[in-house]
Amino acid sequence: MTDRTATASDLRRQADALGPWFHNIDLGGGVWTAPDHFLGDYPGVKWRRFADALPADLTGKSVLDIGCNGGFYAIAMKQRGAARVLGLDSDERYLAQARFAAASLGHDIEFQNLSVYDVGTLGERFDVVLFMGVLYHLRHPLLALDLIREHVAGDLLVFQSMLRGSRAVEPVAEDYDFWDMDQFERPGYPRMHFVERAYAHDWTNWWIPNRAGIEAMLRASGFAIAAQPEAEIYLCRTAPVPYGLGAEYPARSKPDESGQGRGNTR
Repeated sequence: MTDRTATASDLRRQADALGPWFHNIDLGGGVWTAPDHFLGDYPGVKWRRFADALPADLTGKSVLDIGCNGGFYAIAMKQRGAARVLGLDSDERYLAQARFAAASLGHDIEFQNLSVYDVGTLGERFDVVLFMGVLYHLRHPLLALDLIREHVAGDLLVFQSMLRGSRAVEPVAEDYDFWDMDQFERPGYPRMHFVERAYAHDWTNWWIPNRAGIEAMLRASGFAIAAQPEAEIYLCRTAPVPYGLGAEYPARSKPDESGQGRGNTR
């Protein structure tokens, strides 16, 4: 646990030792975790554009932050009075940053090393689920949304994704004839752009949707879009899953030469 009586120089030294940071967090005393961030005051600048759309008072509520990174949003939820905040990330460096930032600010927040594909192991639903800046880093993005809907989303999903391509959203018919292919050429038709190698010097950027694409994916996973307070931010409520579909559960281990899986499915 970080000593809250630490001097600014102590905080600066500890923050630097945990760097580099992607979340620029104000630790107090003029100490920021990423003062030279290439995006400036990030994610604070984005948070201020949609903060008013979320409940100002989360007293008694539970919050799950999937892909919590350095803990900025988990801390923001605790500052609004959430009774329990759980942050998940699969990167131990980010978790160490998040624990340090939360402790430095005196917030009791739990952090676990889990990926979005592991949310079913939590065995509980949360009043608010944050899924910010994760989807485009996933090789299986629709599975991630399905798992969130099936296992942890109790009411409100706060979702953000990088978007590329057209921002137009055109009406889509319930069905099309096999020979009707014109809609696939329209800019506002739902689509995902696949990144085979790297984008923005990051090889973990795999799938980047256009606006119509991400809205369609959210609906297909059982989320009703309630508001879009910022260009990349969607506030969603849980809704029935179309066609009664749910998450798939592939085997964890790779098949042996006989084609049979060597491990248990979970």
